[in-house]
Order: sequence, then structure tokens, then C-alpha cells
Amino acid sequence: MATKEISVEEKLHQLWELQQIDSKIDKIQILKGELPMEVKDLEDEIEGLNTRIQNLQAELTQLEEEINNRKNAKAMAKELIARYEKQQNNVKNNREYEALSKEIELQKLEIQLCDKKINDANNKITATQALIDSTETQLKEREKNLKAKKKELEKIIEETEKEEAELQKESARQSKKVEERLLKWYNRIRGAYKNGLAVVPVIRDACGGCFAKIPPQRQSEIRQRKRIITCEHCGRILVSWDNKESKN
Repeated sequence: MATKEISVEEKLHQLWELQQIDSKIDKIQILKGELPMEVKDLEDEIEGLNTRIQNLQAELTQLEEEINNRKNAKAMAKELIARYEKQQNNVKNNREYEALSKEIELQKLEIQLCDKKINDANNKITATQALIDSTETQLKEREKNLKAKKKELEKIIEETEKEEAELQKESARQSKKVEERLLKWYNRIRGAYKNGLAVVPVIRDACGGCFAKIPPQRQSEIRQRKRIITCEHCGRILVSWDNKESKN
């Protein structure tokens, strides 16, 4: 059995009805605004801050280990100095005494180096801890903001979830009525504009999408609904119905 060819007027009406449904879905998305993106950005930022804190805490651990190692090295140097000084009391000649003196001098330099490294590490610990504190403060602020944004978004979703689900079903049903070639065209135009308007009425002699003036002859052709006509400026599909009208 051959498929019944539908008129251009019917095709236009199908597209118009689909646009009305999709525009209602778009309004719900506008109501959500930038909240979904803001929530995602905050979640990513919080993850980054937590990673930063973990890395800084790892640095603290390394610095504390370095201080501990330097303290052990300093204690060892002091023990060696004491041992060498004791040995100096029992040397047999100046040569042995001078050799021990050099070893003592080396250990004293080692103690000075350890003191410097310990001091540097302590300064780094102070700076790193301050950075951890400021990052944790920032983290708490972001977590507080995220909680508020999520609560706001959840409220909107709760209020619109049922309506949006029904509209999505309506949109899917209406899309099946539209010729595949026209549906692809419609979706391509919708995707090109932030407001999602692909099918628009003529309003006060102008395109309802970009508001460019439409010549009287072209308006007459649009009203006749004999062929699909697009705006010469924005490419949107033009119809003669408005938001208060529907096909009888």
C-alpha cells in the first residue's frame, strides 16, 4: 500500500507543533540556567583543591622526614667530634693530631649544614602549612557554594522533572511524524541558535527569529503554505501561524 503524500501545509504544521513542544523544553532548561554547569565546575574545582591539599601534605611529610634525617646526621656528627677529640688525647704525633683536627672540622661543617637545612625546611613547612590553611578555607567556601547550588538545582528539577519528561515524550512522538529530511533540517537550524528556534512566525512583517523585514510578496507566499520558505537572513523556517493559533 502506497504511503499517502502529505501536503506542504501539513508538513509545516508538524514542524510548528514540534517547535512549540521543544520551546517548552527549552524554557525549562533556561529556568535551570547555568546551574548544571556551575555545579560541574564547582565539583571539578573541589576535586582540584583536594588534590592540591594532598600534594601539600605529602610535601610536609617529606620536609619533616628531611628535618628528622638532618637531626640524626647532626647527632652523629656530634658523636664523631666527641670521639675524635678523645682520640686526640692519645695521639703519638702531630700528624695524627692534625688528621683528627680536620675530621673534627668536617663534622662541625656538617653540623652547620644540618642546621641550615633544618632551618630551610622549617621555613618551607611554615609556608606550606599556610598554603594548606588558605586552600582548606577556599575548599570550605566552594563546598558551601556547591551545596547551595545543588539544592537550588534539585528544587528546580523536582518542580519540572515530570513536566520535562512528558514534553520529551511528546517531542519524540511529534518527531516521528515529521519527514526525516525535514527533521534533520529542523534539528540543524535549532542547533545553530541559542534560543533553539528553527520554525518561527511572521510577526509585524518581520521574521520572528531575527526580526528582519519580509517583503509583502514573500509574506503572501508564506500564508499560502504551498512551499517551505526560509528567512533570507537567518535561514529559519517561516510559518503564518502564531503562538495563539493552531491548525483546525
